[in-house]
Amino acid sequence: MLWLTMEGPVDAVVIGARGGIGEAFTEALAQAESVRSVYATSRDARWAQGSSSHPKVERALLDISDETSLSAFADGLARAERAPRVVLNCSGLLHDGELRPERTWRELNAEHMARSFAVNAIGPALAIKHLVKAVPRRQDALFITLSARVGSITDNRLGGWYSYRASKAAQNMIVKTASIEAANRYPKLIICAMHPGTVATELSEPFTKRLARGHVVFSPEESCRHLCEVIGGLTPSDSGALFAWDGARIPW
Repeated sequence: MLWLTMEGPVDAVVIGARGGIGEAFTEALAQAESVRSVYATSRDARWAQGSSSHPKVERALLDISDETSLSAFADGLARAERAPRVVLNCSGLLHDGELRPERTWRELNAEHMARSFAVNAIGPALAIKHLVKAVPRRQDALFITLSARVGSITDNRLGGWYSYRASKAAQNMIVKTASIEAANRYPKLIICAMHPGTVATELSEPFTKRLARGHVVFSPEESCRHLCEVIGGLTPSDSGALFAWDGARIPW
């Protein structure tokens, strides 16, 4: 894990830490000796007000689709003198109540599409805006956002899932564009998107029963372990790329 080799105390932020991969990443970070603190965030106010069993972990309220929430959270980190050197965005939206992945363009809905973009594309962009600005320019730092293979335009052979595919493709472009800007201003900052594989979470649960025989479904802990191995091998030259859970680069 890259944060194991970072010099000095490392403060980390996990966006979408309430469950699934976010919870697994929070645990992995908290166990690292180099990590001083982990801010585990969620838009669930009741969960955020609760306490963590780990002394390094502090829960916080954060809605990645709300810029006011992001700005307030970043201001709180600044007041606490906790500039995050590791930011892991594990939030994502595939379905939510009436919102379901579209099987045909006839099912497209402007409100649902806007909601997908708010969480999957605009949110990560605003997280970069508000959280990366505090990163020390000459220190190793990491911004990882969970994307998806279905966001690859080149890899799209099945169609469908218009909103999710398009919003993840937009997220990938944001990662690439931000990495170009960071190369000059933050030469040791790595910004990458990662595909965690199919993971047994609330996001994927309605669809895993229809997967082809032999399709591997990871537990959140397994996916986190694979992603940590990939993260551990990253260098600044990898910034701006989309990686799969096995370390393979996914084409845009």
